[in-house]
Amino acid sequence: MKVLFIVQGEGRGHLTQAITMEELLRRDGHEVVEVLVGKSNSRSLPGFFNRNIQAPVKRFLSPNFLPTPANKRVSLSRSVAYNLTRLPVYLKSMHYIRHRIEESGAELVINFYELLAGLTYLLFRPSVPQISVGHQYLFLHRDFEFPDKRGFNLWLLRFFTRLTCIGACKKLALSFREMEDDEEAHIHVVPPLLRKEILSCEGTEGNYLHGYMVNSGFGENIRCWHSIHREIPLHFFWDKQDEPDVCCVDDTLSFHRLDDIKFLRYMAGCKAYATTAGFESVCEAMYLGKPLLMVPVHIEQDCNAYDAARSGAGVISEEFDLERLLTFSEHFHPNMAFRYWARSCGWRILHHIESGMSLSHSPAPVSPYFYCHFQL
Repeated sequence: MKVLFIVQGEGRGHLTQAITMEELLRRDGHEVVEVLVGKSNSRSLPGFFNRNIQAPVKRFLSPNFLPTPANKRVSLSRSVAYNLTRLPVYLKSMHYIRHRIEESGAELVINFYELLAGLTYLLFRPSVPQISVGHQYLFLHRDFEFPDKRGFNLWLLRFFTRLTCIGACKKLALSFREMEDDEEAHIHVVPPLLRKEILSCEGTEGNYLHGYMVNSGFGENIRCWHSIHREIPLHFFWDKQDEPDVCCVDDTLSFHRLDDIKFLRYMAGCKAYATTAGFESVCEAMYLGKPLLMVPVHIEQDCNAYDAARSGAGVISEEFDLERLLTFSEHFHPNMAFRYWARSCGWRILHHIESGMSLSHSPAPVSPYFYCHFQL
């Protein structure tokens, strides 16, 4: 079977999921013919992705979220205004996606939460079946529990998620825990797509705190905390483009440019982990048995953090309050059930993908579910 990937390039989560999915498919005798990655002018494609993905990678311009002026949380108003001005560019990208689906000879499209993939299936209705993959599809599940956040933001998140999976014959919802499938919404709950390096790694408890920041504005927050607690070593990762590979503030505080091998090494050996609540890095910390501090930067990460906290993974904060992380780590117990769940990922996901090929090769219709189910 020939498969084409369409991947949202924002952050690292969907990119690492695509790497793992390609490995699963190749091991089972399938071929990934091409990987289309949505890009923006504000972020570059991480080096670890180009090093690990085997299929040819092509880029297209795609919507992205803009941070607040302080470069911490996402600014919804700025993001909407900016992306509206780019509509002609995004229409051109959709034409490109349709062309690559047709020219690649793909028999299946796997969409990793890319908005323009869903809109391409809405406007141009490619004949190749599509399966949508992402933890965000759990937000459409009838049994998912949401945090107590503003209703409009939750509505918008769910609406955006529905747009990404238009035309999908299946939606694979990556989850921290096992749940019943939601047959009405065509949602199948599966384990997270953890990379093989994580699954073969064992965690040890070191004396330093490890962290990851999508938006570099939190760096000042870390510096302030460090100025009071200089005795505690800190190693934080970010994707700030104008900084060297390692920015050593002093003997116990270093900021690192994102690198997958180094990131995993520091993750495996840390005492505890602080993150902006991206699904993938939360899963990696849970698998390695690390206590978590989660600092969400947008509504999607608010939901991730709330769901992970319900699984006992960590605590939630508005800022990088590392004192709170240290307090939580004193009484933390790893969730061993998560490790068994994560290890069952391969056969569960392959079952859904291969059974998806037995479906009709006509595009899935836009379900009435899309139009009428917007309740929170």
